[in-house]
Amino acid sequence: MTRTALTAAAGISTALAMTLVLALTACTTTPAQTPDTASDLAAITAFNARYLKSINDGDIATLSSLTDDGHMMISPGRPPVTGKAENDAVNGRAFEQFKIVETWTPLETVIDRNLAYQRGTFTVAATPRAGGPTRNTRGKFVRIYQRQRDGSWWMTRDVILSDPAD
Repeated sequence: MTRTALTAAAGISTALAMTLVLALTACTTTPAQTPDTASDLAAITAFNARYLKSINDGDIATLSSLTDDGHMMISPGRPPVTGKAENDAVNGRAFEQFKIVETWTPLETVIDRNLAYQRGTFTVAATPRAGGPTRNTRGKFVRIYQRQRDGSWWMTRDVILSDPAD
């Protein structure tokens, strides 16, 4: 999901995001890294590159192909965006209205068996296609990834925490 809808949103508490991460990983009592953590990290990084490129290219078809019915995006002040159809609709509207330039800076990635989480920062510049000033947003994210049966990694939860406007 693009961050354009978040430009006017208030920040969500970091405690809520961390509660989500802890709840999803609470059943794991001892961290057990996969035999090849470097490969897992590379796979998550490659997934992120494809996902982000599709956002910046306004490529709804590729973005849709990277989302499944289990995906959920949680942002401040809005109900969760759940599943492929809802994600496609929200992203399609955003791509019609804005040219998006988004960056992600992962600060931490933790991989534990078939789940991983990543914490970082983002920026979004959303320029209205109809003209007008660019809307700039920045904030923090927590993402949860799940290893698929084929060994690939897909983002399953995306929690966005927008910083207050300057």
